[in-house]
Amino acid sequence: MASSSQVLATFFLLSIFSLFSPSKSATCTSQAFANIRLYNFCNDLPALNSYLHWSYDPAQSTLNIAFIAPPARPGGWVSWAINPTSTGMVGSQALIAFRDARGEMTVKTYNVSSYGPLTESRVWYDVRDSSAEFSDGVIRLFATLVLPEKGITTVNHVWQVGPSVTGGVPGKHDFQPGNLNSKGSLDLLRGQSINGGTGDNIRTKMRNIHGILNVISWGILFPIGIIIARYLRTFPSADPAWFYLHASCQVSAYAIGVAGWGTGLKLGSESKGVTYSYHRNIGISLFTLATVQISALLLRPRKGHKYRFYWNIYHHGAGYAILVLAIINVFKGFDILKPEPKWRDAYFVVIAVLGGIAALLEAITWMVTIRRNKSRTSTKPYDGLTTD
Repeated sequence: MASSSQVLATFFLLSIFSLFSPSKSATCTSQAFANIRLYNFCNDLPALNSYLHWSYDPAQSTLNIAFIAPPARPGGWVSWAINPTSTGMVGSQALIAFRDARGEMTVKTYNVSSYGPLTESRVWYDVRDSSAEFSDGVIRLFATLVLPEKGITTVNHVWQVGPSVTGGVPGKHDFQPGNLNSKGSLDLLRGQSINGGTGDNIRTKMRNIHGILNVISWGILFPIGIIIARYLRTFPSADPAWFYLHASCQVSAYAIGVAGWGTGLKLGSESKGVTYSYHRNIGISLFTLATVQISALLLRPRKGHKYRFYWNIYHHGAGYAILVLAIINVFKGFDILKPEPKWRDAYFVVIAVLGGIAALLEAITWMVTIRRNKSRTSTKPYDGLTTD
């Protein structure tokens, strides 16, 4: 049983490492525009299925851009921005394209100074011309910008998509990995867009590590440890080996879970304005229950002690609560990271296999218990009257 748990954990660990590296073929070079719009450079941006075309005249500080992206929903918006002071959303000087109240496409400018509601305003650069069009499920945003500083060759750019526009005001965008990673450094003369920089790459790796650690610990090892405890102890020959296997599995799962918890706290502290309430609250409950559960091993009464019955009720109840919450939170994590469906399905198969093994062992356990009780009844001495 111990070797089976190691095989399952190793398989899932190796397979999930490829979860977050989908390939993307270049497509911007095949895109063409009406009105004889020509651009010197184009890039397939690494997030939100977006593309950027541009030409830059450094002598006049004039930047012509075409930004293409599908809105999060048909009535949504798309945005491209320059951030002259930082690398994120706050401080960005944004162009946002959406359909106005008359049903016509429009482009407006916003100085994104906070995470609050947007207000149309002047921006850091001058907008000489702007327009937008919607077709085939994507919005195309066109603009000619005049940068205020001559000689600029590199800018921090941010792009985004949102699901709705209410009263002419773009609504809040999602906070999925694609939305959080849609930023980078744009070399206007060399035609290069570098995604996010070192800090964002580290943050993405931390998110992946957080997910992997928690799937392995809460999602796989803890259920295996519960299966070991419930079914191996039925067989007298497995005592006390089952207990040491169970304890080793759960302590290992807890140690890995603590590492996952730590990466989650770090990510939360560095992700201002991003809150996954259900996932966070379930995680806190899991960590608290597991900590109490592991600590209770030090207070485990010996067999036959008058408090052993009550300790067993608590221990089993807390263990099953951890099992249910762990599986729920793993799927919550999949909803947040949004990996390819096959990896979600792979975890579902792992849990289904463990559930099938548990169901089979449950049936065997009941059969063994019933036979054992019958055997004890048949060998019990007869207490009735005897006749000579």
